[in-house]
Amino acid sequence: MIDFKKFEKYSRPGPRYTSYPTAPEFSEEFTHKDLIEFYKNQDDNRNLSLYIHLPFCRSACYFCGCNVIFTSKEDKKVRYIQYLKKELEILKKHLNTSRVVTQMHFGGGTPTFFSPEQLREVISMLKQTFTNFSDNAEISCEVDPRFFTKEHMDILKDGGFNRLSFGVQDIDPQVQKTIHRVQPYETTQEVMKIARDAGIKSINIDLIYGLPHQTAKSFHNTIEQVIKLNPDRLAVFNYAHVPWLMKTMRKFDESTFAPASEKLVILKDTIDFFTNNGYKMVGMDHFAKPEDELFKAIQKGELHRNFQGYTTKGGADLIGIGLTSIGNGVDYYAQNYKDLKSYEQALDEGILPTFKGYKLSKDDEIRQFVIMEIMSNFSLNIPRVEKKFNIDFKEYFKNDLPQLKEFIQAELLSINDEKIQVSPTGTMLIRNICMPFDAYLKKIPENKRRFSKTI
Repeated sequence: MIDFKKFEKYSRPGPRYTSYPTAPEFSEEFTHKDLIEFYKNQDDNRNLSLYIHLPFCRSACYFCGCNVIFTSKEDKKVRYIQYLKKELEILKKHLNTSRVVTQMHFGGGTPTFFSPEQLREVISMLKQTFTNFSDNAEISCEVDPRFFTKEHMDILKDGGFNRLSFGVQDIDPQVQKTIHRVQPYETTQEVMKIARDAGIKSINIDLIYGLPHQTAKSFHNTIEQVIKLNPDRLAVFNYAHVPWLMKTMRKFDESTFAPASEKLVILKDTIDFFTNNGYKMVGMDHFAKPEDELFKAIQKGELHRNFQGYTTKGGADLIGIGLTSIGNGVDYYAQNYKDLKSYEQALDEGILPTFKGYKLSKDDEIRQFVIMEIMSNFSLNIPRVEKKFNIDFKEYFKNDLPQLKEFIQAELLSINDEKIQVSPTGTMLIRNICMPFDAYLKKIPENKRRFSKTI
């Protein structure tokens, strides 16, 4: 039995490492002109991955940390589509949109809060702009089961979508009421059937642990019910409580949160439950059936991580489209404006709506590779890093490696000349293990780090 009480000391603010450097390092000095220059110099042989942000929701889910706009007005959605069209027209002038697209993802907000016909229009615009989708492209959409019909499914299927991700979070009635997302289990059952009947073979369910009123017992009941739905993948996220960023999170009574030690019990129980029932752990917070390509990728050490989570589609330049979207290439990140007024104004001026971004240094590229490898595959091939970047690993990281000593002593990882290997228990603290390699985090006193806690 693992004594999780002793791991409570690791519950400290830290990044989730969907990027490195992380978003707080992005600068407004990076403009649309910088992004155009990167587009101009990109390798036309590199594939493209597209992320389209559809930001509207009918009402607030209090746990949500996404960039959303709450509305019930149809004209806002119609207007947004027109501005997406403007953005695509400007993109075509600066980016080779005939490159192969291997991945496209609709995120939000609630993409299916848009009507089926509106989604058809967005899909049509995108395919007219990006004309070279790979035959095996992963085309996915985030779905709120409360806003999903057979008509939505028909449009997505016609548009080539082959993967859906359903937001469930928790099925406990008290938890659902507190987080302002009442979603009967039967609703999720119904949309799963719609998707399966349409031939969708890759369905993900999102869950969150660490929400108000959750206990190890109540969450075990949730995962027992969810597995009956037979998803192909599951994402089980640690709730990121950032009330200084998201006002809706201030509605929670923090005394109703489980302590860090119980959250680790929940996570351990979740890992045990899903792995004992035919799923394999993939990356920090994902589970997949053995036949799923995510699991096959981790077996080959080819799993990648980006703003869309874990993916098998590496080696692609990510193009962010829409309000607040983030894109990245080999050596840059770029983010669109977060507010509609600025986003629309830029497009009305005929320029890309770039709000801020970041140009990676050589050191950034090395550290990015190390962190993303550990986050994705729970291990790092040291000779591979040395060969790729022409460095002596132990010499290069001589000031960082001593910080891993406490994890070695706690049997959370091991290091030799060939590899860093995270233990099964260590995977639960993977963000902590990556933090010593973060050059920017070291510059910020722990009490001033504006990240969610790692546990």
